[in-house]
Formats: sequence, C-alpha cells, structure tokens
Amino acid sequence: MASHAPSLLGIPKNLKFVNHFLLNNTMHFIFMSFLISATIFLSVQVLINPLSLNLLLSIPLFFATYYFNNQPSRVYLVDFACYKPEPSCLCTKEMIMERAEHAGFISQENLKLVRKIIDRSGLGPETYVADNILEIPPKLSLFLARKEAEMVIFGAIDELLAKTGIEAKDIGILVVNCSIFNPTPSFADMIVNRYKLRGNILCYSLSGMGCSAGVIAIDLAKRLLQSHPNSYALVVSTENGTSSMYWGNNPSMLLTNCLFRMGGSAVLLSSHSSDHYRSKYQLIHTLRTHMGADDTSYNCVLQGEDEENKVGVALSKSLMDVAREALKAHITLLGPLVLPLSEKLKFLVNLVGRKLFKMQIKAYMPDFKLAFQHFCIHPGGRAVLDRIQKSLELDDWYMEPSRMTLYRFGNTSSSSLWYEMAYCEAKGRIKKGDIIWQLAFGSGFKCNSAVWLALYNDIHPTFNNAWTDEIHKFPISVGS
Repeated sequence: MASHAPSLLGIPKNLKFVNHFLLNNTMHFIFMSFLISATIFLSVQVLINPLSLNLLLSIPLFFATYYFNNQPSRVYLVDFACYKPEPSCLCTKEMIMERAEHAGFISQENLKLVRKIIDRSGLGPETYVADNILEIPPKLSLFLARKEAEMVIFGAIDELLAKTGIEAKDIGILVVNCSIFNPTPSFADMIVNRYKLRGNILCYSLSGMGCSAGVIAIDLAKRLLQSHPNSYALVVSTENGTSSMYWGNNPSMLLTNCLFRMGGSAVLLSSHSSDHYRSKYQLIHTLRTHMGADDTSYNCVLQGEDEENKVGVALSKSLMDVAREALKAHITLLGPLVLPLSEKLKFLVNLVGRKLFKMQIKAYMPDFKLAFQHFCIHPGGRAVLDRIQKSLELDDWYMEPSRMTLYRFGNTSSSSLWYEMAYCEAKGRIKKGDIIWQLAFGSGFKCNSAVWLALYNDIHPTFNNAWTDEIHKFPISVGS
C-alpha cells in the first residue's frame, strides 16, 4: 500500500509540484523585489536630496560584495577514469547461458526467461564479469569478492593518478560507494591502506543506495569541498558481482544476473581555484529526489531471501512506473535550475493549469535539449532507456552514449554514468561551454542528477580510456 501521509506544511498533494517550482525560485523573487524597490526609493530620494546619490551608487557595490562573499567554492572535475577489465573477464551471452544450465537449480521455464531477458536487454555479445564467476562451477567466497573489488578499484585509481599527476598525500577527502558488498575493513579503509593516504583524511563509505549512488557520492564530495576550500576529493564508484550474484530460481531475482556487469570509476574533484585552468569540467548542480516515503517506491528494488533462503535483489513489476513518477518529480525541481526562461514559463503555466485549475490538458515536457548538449542517462536496461527517451523526447544521437555503454559494458551500476562520459570524450563530442546532464536512478527509490560545464574545447581522453582502442566500432545498431 502506498503511503498517504499528509503533505509537508499541509500543502495539498495536487499542488506539490507547483509548490516545488515556487520554492526553488522564492529567493530569486525576494532578492530582485528588494533590489528594485530599494533602487526606486533611493532614485526618488536623489531627486529630493542630491546627497543621496552616493548611497544610490553604493547599492550595486554592496550587493556585488555580498554576492561574491557568500558564494560557495567552485568544484572542478580534474579528470576521471573507468576501469576496463582484462580479456580473461570477457563474458559472452553463450557463456552466461551455459553456466546457467550447469548451475542445475534453474528450471527449464526460467532458463527460457533468462534467454529472453538477455536477448532483449540491450547488452552486446561481450561484456565483463569476474573470472572466478566464469569457472564451472563458479568460485564464490569473501576472499574472491574482495579480490574482484581490489582489481576494479585499484585499476581505476591507478589510471586516475597517472592522468592527473596528483600525489596521494594531497587527497583530503575520500568517498567510496558500493551498494551490495561492504566488508570490514571498508573499501575506503582499503584505499587508504593501499595508497598510504594521510591520517586526517575525511573518509566515507556509502552502501545500499543502488545505481544512483555515484551521483550521491559526487554530491557529498561537493558539499565537503565547499566546506574545505583548496582540497582534493577522490570519489570511487563500483559494484561487486561475486558477492551480489544470485544463485536461486526466483524469476524476479534472476533479472539482476542478466543485466549487471563488472566495472568501476574513480573521479578527482578539486576546490582549488587554480585548478580551473587544468580541469575538464566544473560542477554546476547536483540534485537528489527521494521517493522512499511511498511504500511502492521503497519496495520496488528489494534485497531479500527467496523461498530457498538464497539472497538476491528482486525487481518488482512496478519499477518502470515508479521510475516514471520519480523522473517527473525530479525534473520539476531540476527544470527551474537549468531551463531557459521561456521553457520555465511554459512548464509553470501548464502545471498550474493541470494541478490548480484541473484543466484536461497534456502535461508539458520541457525541452531539455535547450539546457543540455549531452545526456548521460543510467543504462538500467533497454526498456528503461526506451522509456526515458520517449519521456524526454530525445533523438537517438543524445541516447547513443547510454545505449552503447549498455551494449559494451552492461549495467555497471553506479559507475555507468562515467563510462558514458568517457564515450562522449572518446568520440570528441564535448566542446567548451557544453553542459552535460548525468541522470541516475536507484533503489530507495531515488532519482539523482549531476550537471557539468565543459571548460575547454575538444575534450579528448588524456590517456587511453575504456573506449579509446575500439571507439571506431561505435555506434552499433542494437536492433529492437
């Protein structure tokens, strides 16, 4: 049953989207109203008393000083790296089916379901899983799960440090996210030990937050950097196949085995003003929308035990509907931050008409192509991407990074957005001034965004990235 708790401050539910829009613009309205009123008042005073001219001229200086002194530190993305596994970890669709059949406990009916899901998933013929999973029978243990995590995490960080030339001792903030596997000591501790990071480092490990945790980690690092100017933050995102693989016969839990693959990313953020000149991007916005107060949203992605007490993550049939509602709520908040004024007004008029005056008109979807030049949408699966493409009315070109990432690497959970960004770079698509939207969905249920500004022309990989050696093969027609 969905939660029916009264809305915040007694605001009627049918007005909540209008309320969100107005709240996001309230301070702008107040500030501009005060400034205009003060200017008019003092202009009148100048006509009466010429000595008031000095006071009138001081208004712009006062507000400019106040504005700049109260601006948080800018956050820059110096560079990032995505781990590309060794060829020994390559996994074909045939290998997946072969191992599913050798498992012995999957029914013939569910084997047909697995084949159907794999064929329609949008994944290509070759993706990556840990080599111990490919053995017959697969080898699963805490030791091997940690070994997989070390291979992915250290591989991404090593590449990032080589790209940036940053010294490990200069990193003051570390944020790591992995949803399912959280050993003791934590992944953050593991990184501190491996790279001998300094003793006063601010260290955080995020767990259980699903595929959108990569954006949550960026948001947390941003807030920490703004509180600690002239610092570096390392953000690491990954998932662990060895510990999260489901070895049961529940159809709703088998879906994760078909979609999720091995991968990870490492991102270096900076609040050093001097890094503006060598950084690839500036972080403009982060936004998080949490739908967990609703029971249906909360339960649509749920880790639990099946009838035989085997642990897996169940995806409910309501997932697509939940994702659609989360996206609607999210863009209601994001739109006022990024859209041009013309789109804001169209959206607001349509929203007020539908929610306040009960007009029977189609909901207006703002044209986000007027705000963003590139879209990195979490590749949760072909059906998810199809739904979002239709909702946002995006051409195939805008969806290409997401679809090709799903095809080549599968759903690597929270790191997927960075494989998409790497694709855009390898294609040479990103130019100075371009705005990139990273959009992710995750259990809970959450919808999160990060918005980036490209700082220089023709951003290409400074080193070989996960796509460089094969980017000439893409895009590939995935079919229907």
